Amino acid sequence: MIRVLRRFASTGKNTSILRRAQIDINDIVNRPNEYKSSIERRLLSPSLVENVDYIVKFRKTQTDLFNQINSLKRERNEISDSLKKGTSELATVKKRLEEIKSEIKPLEKQWKDLDEEIFVKAEALPNHVSEGVPQDPLKETIAQFINCQSETDPSLVPESPEQDHKAIGELLNIMDFQTASNISGPSWYYLIGDGALLEQALVQYALSKARKHGYTMITPPSIVRSEVVSACGFKPNDQNNEKQIYELEGEKKSLTGTAEIPLAAFHASTTFAEGSDFPKKYVGVSRSYRAEAGASGKDTKGLYRVHEFTKVELFHFSTRDKEAEELQQLKDMQVEIITELGLAAKVLNMPSSDLGSPAMQKYDIEAWMPGRGSWGELTSCSNCGDYQARRLGIRYRTGSESGSKHASTLNGTAMAVPRVIVALLEQNYNPQTKEIAIPKVLQPYMDGKDRITQN
Repeated sequence: MIRVLRRFASTGKNTSILRRAQIDINDIVNRPNEYKSSIERRLLSPSLVENVDYIVKFRKTQTDLFNQINSLKRERNEISDSLKKGTSELATVKKRLEEIKSEIKPLEKQWKDLDEEIFVKAEALPNHVSEGVPQDPLKETIAQFINCQSETDPSLVPESPEQDHKAIGELLNIMDFQTASNISGPSWYYLIGDGALLEQALVQYALSKARKHGYTMITPPSIVRSEVVSACGFKPNDQNNEKQIYELEGEKKSLTGTAEIPLAAFHASTTFAEGSDFPKKYVGVSRSYRAEAGASGKDTKGLYRVHEFTKVELFHFSTRDKEAEELQQLKDMQVEIITELGLAAKVLNMPSSDLGSPAMQKYDIEAWMPGRGSWGELTSCSNCGDYQARRLGIRYRTGSESGSKHASTLNGTAMAVPRVIVALLEQNYNPQTKEIAIPKVLQPYMDGKDRITQN
């Protein structure tokens, strides 16, 4: 049985497969204003700012408790040594040992409880925000255009209901939404004939492109332990900003919303040796599952926002000093894919309010969708710094006195199949001939066809 769970934060408790997240509490104490700034720029709850204040305040209390406990333990050890050497005040010494034991026990409990509370509050904090993120927390900036010059480029296909991908797909008999709705419910679909072939063509094209760029292919699981989902900070959000995932009831396992999750966990609890093949780049294709509760209007029409879909994901494990370079690589590859598909699109540097908790910076690519009458997201790529690595226990050796550091993780969409199909149909459909032009790069994967016609 699968149910939809709404969650707002991880519990911070240990699990059987992951060690406790290695949060740098001292960094929070030393740089509280930077953590507060990240919270405020993301427009998150003020309670998270209170978390920072709590950590700063009670970390000192925790340190004092630690010192008291150690002082008592040193006294206990000294008394134990005196007993070995012999003493004339045996009764007094034994009494003091009992007193120390009774004093240590409540202090240790107090320390442990405080440590857990500090940890939970620290783990709930979001990552820092990169310097390159736009200053306006609500407004993205356009980094570049792809296959067009502006949002009002005259070459763009005019907005028209004739360009609606759902109507086109049903007219050409390459999609069936009604049958899928009868069988599975709203926001599911059948791809038929050339529609199904188009999906596979997009997947194979993206995988081929990734291999040429040095990515190692992985076929990951689509069901993972729920604590792995939490460790990745993955939160598919609805319009109320509530995290929603499908979870297997009684199993503590979840259906993944993206291959990012199993790819991130591929090296969980791993320390890469100095001089090893690092950074590492993987590409994974999987079915993805999203509850999408709260979505409404045109976003739920057709293929744009669905519960299950095929997605090709790119994932990098990197050193901290290579983050910017790796993010640029991800973005460049996405631009290359969209360019070769011939889609008119724009690259957006997303504002801080649009960043998930793990992300320090994110770029989205949106394509013009004339049937929807708006631009729609096709891809995103994010630099997550060491946020996920600290929760998954992924490190690399540096050869310096510090020994090892937590890795950086970055992710990006190579191909979100339904969204790209939406853009291809709406931009490439000719209402006069009732044909869809197939991009040249996809034709080898489409049995050599250069267009999709009415059956």
